Amino acid sequence: MPPLLTLYIAMSLALLLGAGLLHLIPKIGPGGKALSAWFCRAPGLDIMIAYFTVVPMIVGPILGAQYHEAWWDWLAGLGVGVGAQVTMVMAWTVLHELANRKHLKGPRIVSNINRRVGRVRNHTAVWATALAVPVFAIVRLSEYIVYPPLTWLIKLPKYKSGDWVNVSRHKFEGLVGHDLIWCLYCDWMTGIWSLGTEMLRNVESFWCPIRFDSTKKCENCKIDFPDLDNGWAPSDGSMADVDRALSAHFPGPNGDNSWFGHPARLTVEGKETD
Repeated sequence: MPPLLTLYIAMSLALLLGAGLLHLIPKIGPGGKALSAWFCRAPGLDIMIAYFTVVPMIVGPILGAQYHEAWWDWLAGLGVGVGAQVTMVMAWTVLHELANRKHLKGPRIVSNINRRVGRVRNHTAVWATALAVPVFAIVRLSEYIVYPPLTWLIKLPKYKSGDWVNVSRHKFEGLVGHDLIWCLYCDWMTGIWSLGTEMLRNVESFWCPIRFDSTKKCENCKIDFPDLDNGWAPSDGSMADVDRALSAHFPGPNGDNSWFGHPARLTVEGKETD
């Protein structure tokens, strides 16, 4: 059997085995349920997601490059890793839907959208979003290694990442197979992006509280950066305006230098109110 085919089969089976274990773990008593819950929130979720997404894209090229001396063998290995991921998702989808056939007769997201845009377009588009998986993985890594030093160097607020990066849509009744796997993907990436945006709100307001010269950009960005309309210096102002904005807001409650509209600034002395 060709080495790359052997690698593909081995990686596909390893991923399917991992998925099977995730289904088995909560069924082995209180300890299993606790472990399953841990895997649904960061940092446990990060480990689980890395196993299914990052590891195959690292192991594939490394092992692929061992089989031949051609420079492109690492690329073939990457293709094997990605292929194993796709195989796992498709196989798991079929198996999960077979195990939950009663839900296939009722309303489904995939059926609804297929009727609206067409089956081929819908499935092509949803798979296209998978190209963003490495991007979200890098963003999550940045949240681990870039932001934490800022919490002690310049006292930006700390966050419990598990309150943002977690998944729960598997608990939704009737969400199975295709709908479930892609909703879990959305669940994961939305938490990562939201946490990253929250961190950026602190960074922007701390280091550069100046409105953009473009009115359109200000309108577009104020949704994610409310301080833009709540304290940043005007774009046609002076450095004295910036100095006043910084002096008016820092240090923040309890010494945390959070963005101007952070919930901690809306409480009494940085403490939660009833």
